[in-house]
Amino acid sequence: MHLLIPAAGSGRRMGSDRNKLLLPLFGKPLLAWTLLAAQHSRQIEWIGIIGQPMDWQDFKTIAVELGLVDRIQFIQGGSTRQESVYCGLKGLPAHADRVLIHDGARCLATPELFDRCAEALETTPGLIAAVPVKDTIKVVGEAALIQSTPDRSQLWAAQTPQGFDVKQLLACHEQGIRQGWEVTDDAALFEQCGLPVKIVLGEETNLKVTTPVDLAIAEFILRQRLAVASSSDHQD
Repeated sequence: MHLLIPAAGSGRRMGSDRNKLLLPLFGKPLLAWTLLAAQHSRQIEWIGIIGQPMDWQDFKTIAVELGLVDRIQFIQGGSTRQESVYCGLKGLPAHADRVLIHDGARCLATPELFDRCAEALETTPGLIAAVPVKDTIKVVGEAALIQSTPDRSQLWAAQTPQGFDVKQLLACHEQGIRQGWEVTDDAALFEQCGLPVKIVLGEETNLKVTTPVDLAIAEFILRQRLAVASSSDHQD
């Protein structure tokens, strides 16, 4: 399985002047945790990191430390996530027919989630990891007035990985360019083109690290995981 990681995000909402994927989390850059999960996946054989040249050296240092240099390709992205993913798709090896796309800032995804999505992608042209919404959602209009309350049983919170047939996703991106569509994820392009997108159960801990609060929560989760892993090792 081929994996693309959009990694061109800024640290603005983090209060940082550098790529947020280079910020430290429990002793490693955010991106390192994402790559570690991909490294331990049974399905992923090739990784494309989509970013900007100013970050190449830092990304390469991470790859070297993880022993992943031979499995990683660096691809220059665009000015938006949508443009960057399109660049990533064009940078895939010629034989790639299916691809997973995962936000680098979702650094708590597990190898098992990558495997689950990769396996599901064998029988469907499009999928996303997602979890059922727990909160009641309100649709709000002008003057902060509630317009409606959707049925929560039909609402899911989208995550990544998202997975697609490469040729179909490329065609959707190209149609989006022609039509001037602006979307926040690749599933929306598939939907716009009338193609099916299946839900694969995601993980409650698969949060996107965007703010300092997210970073603190991510560190707490990692501490818990590492403590459990250490305890298990001692028992063995």
